[in-house]
Amino acid sequence: MNALSAHRVPDLVNAFAKGAAVRGVKVIIAGAGGAAHLPGVIAASTPLPVIGVPIKSSNSIEGIDSILSILQMPSGIPVATMAVDGARNAAIFALQILAVGDPSLMKKMVDYKASLAGKIAKANAELAEVKFAHKTN
Repeated sequence: MNALSAHRVPDLVNAFAKGAAVRGVKVIIAGAGGAAHLPGVIAASTPLPVIGVPIKSSNSIEGIDSILSILQMPSGIPVATMAVDGARNAAIFALQILAVGDPSLMKKMVDYKASLAGKIAKANAELAEVKFAHKTN
């Protein structure tokens, strides 16, 4: 994990991005608020997939400016964009990318998705019990 700024330390950002693949990094998640240039600057300097997370920060307009800054990349510089403050989904998406080439990670993703479905099934069963109890009283 690194704290970087496209505006304050552009040379460090460039060095991080250019050397990431050599260091064994497979996917980069870059959170940014306000003008949110960090994900795009990183994407311009690395062949790795970059996931941008717009951050609602003290210098953002409810995160809308951050979303637009990350979404509007020029052709050839793709950045996957999550929801405002969507770091959890960024991590899950990064794992999905990695799972394509790793059967053990793929199994974990399949199990995780099944657990999500299980949570909904459990919630529906609990709701049905509450409705039944309410009708019989």
